[in-house]
Amino acid sequence: MNTTHSSTSSGGSGIGTPLGYGGMPTCYFVMIGTKDNPIYEAEFVSVNTARSTSGGATIPEAKKEEFRHLNQFIAHSALDMVEDIQWSTNQMYLKSVDKFNERFISAYLTAGNIKLLLLHDAKSEDAIRNFFNECYELYIKTLLNPFYKPNSIIGSTTFDNKVRASAKRYL
Repeated sequence: MNTTHSSTSSGGSGIGTPLGYGGMPTCYFVMIGTKDNPIYEAEFVSVNTARSTSGGATIPEAKKEEFRHLNQFIAHSALDMVEDIQWSTNQMYLKSVDKFNERFISAYLTAGNIKLLLLHDAKSEDAIRNFFNECYELYIKTLLNPFYKPNSIIGSTTFDNKVRASAKRYL
């Protein structure tokens, strides 16, 4: 039940390409609260590509911001697909729910209706499922903190470091 969004690239800006910053595949991960508000987001450069790329040209901050907004838009547009699918299954891991150009959007729905979305270009279902499971466990541990207010932004550097370590391990 995948839907393909079509887009046109605007003359060499790189926005319509399936790759992230400067031709390096990236993953964009976002956790969406019950009020459709983002509570955590992060971007990861694909580990396999990062190992094989040398030199590492820097990307202008304006271009990074442009890609960040595109990733947010793609993830936000996939929320409708997640909400349609969630009523037809009892699974938490919804697999790939949408596709934009050559990039996939995989989703995980928690028992508390928090949506975990991953925009990625490689399709490894087991690795993505394991990544989502670890992120869900981290979120549960965050909820157990009496100082965390549910549906608020997760600003913990420990949480961020653990999510990034999980992304390195699985993505």
